[in-house]
Amino acid sequence: MLESYIRDKQKQKDLLLMTHIVMGYPSFDDSHAMVKHMVAAGVDLMELQIPFSEPMADGPVILKANQKALEQGATVAKCLAFAKDMAAIYPIPFLFMTYANIPYRFGMAAFAKTTADIGLTGAIVPDLPMEEGAEYLQAMKKNQLSPIQMFSPGTSDARMAQIASIASGFIYCLARKGVTGAQTDLSDDLAQYLARCRKAASVPLAVGFGIKDRADMDFLAGRADIAVIGSETIRVMEKGGVAAVRDFIQGLSRSA
Repeated sequence: MLESYIRDKQKQKDLLLMTHIVMGYPSFDDSHAMVKHMVAAGVDLMELQIPFSEPMADGPVILKANQKALEQGATVAKCLAFAKDMAAIYPIPFLFMTYANIPYRFGMAAFAKTTADIGLTGAIVPDLPMEEGAEYLQAMKKNQLSPIQMFSPGTSDARMAQIASIASGFIYCLARKGVTGAQTDLSDDLAQYLARCRKAASVPLAVGFGIKDRADMDFLAGRADIAVIGSETIRVMEKGGVAAVRDFIQGLSRSA
């Protein structure tokens, strides 16, 4: 279902845009305003991060957003309610982004069923490798959800083939090693890595970690299917307010 949506959108755009918010940061009202402005500006799909105390894949910008959201009372229950509202209001696919401890404590089967029941299309759980995620993968499949898998520049060709064999929706390709938000070198090395990703997987490719502006989007067009922007939208919001996010996103929009 998610892959079909992406393929249809690609008839209109040569590179889709996925954004990311931390639910409850700086407040749930502001999170809703962020979603509203992003969708109005043409975002194609969106990650809704359930804040977590140790977001190991995230850099300082998203780490701070997680901490602030938790300090201000964001809970898993509140995030589920928020996500349900967003999926009911806005006509784009939403995916949870979270860490394995949360679905583990929730119960993998219950987490997947709830994710489907509230209208989300999948989840990104970066610290749950496929070898340790059999129960999660089975539950997601049972509920027709996409458990998004990841490639990194250090992933071998053999490992890419393994990951691609269970991929659904799209594969999230880390543009570099490290955490979110730092500068990414858009180089021939990245282009060659993305060519390896393309060769390994038949599902669409999303690229994130350090993607932040129109020049980055231009580099990825033709090499990937989805650009993922996370930390930069938070920086824009913190600097210019929630409304500034809409202008920022509109400046990134592309057509086929």
